[in-house]
Amino acid sequence: MPLYEYICEKDGTVLELLRSAADADKAVPDPDGKGRVFKRRLSTFAAQGGEPGVGKGGGHVHSGACCPCGKNVGSCGSRN
Repeated sequence: MPLYEYICEKDGTVLELLRSAADADKAVPDPDGKGRVFKRRLSTFAAQGGEPGVGKGGGHVHSGACCPCGKNVGSCGSRN
């Protein structure tokens, strides 16, 4: 089930809810009972961790003496 984010534009409170895609845009009840209105917002996240600039261009990163693909560093054709 997808994780959706909802924000209250009045006070900036953010909720994360697991909901079906069919329910994604349905009203979200205020968990604190204050009558706030929450709108679904676009979630953003980092899909790649590690050092900035490392592994760009295909996600192929060498770390140490062996490539994650199982071959020796340089033998798979990757430049990283």
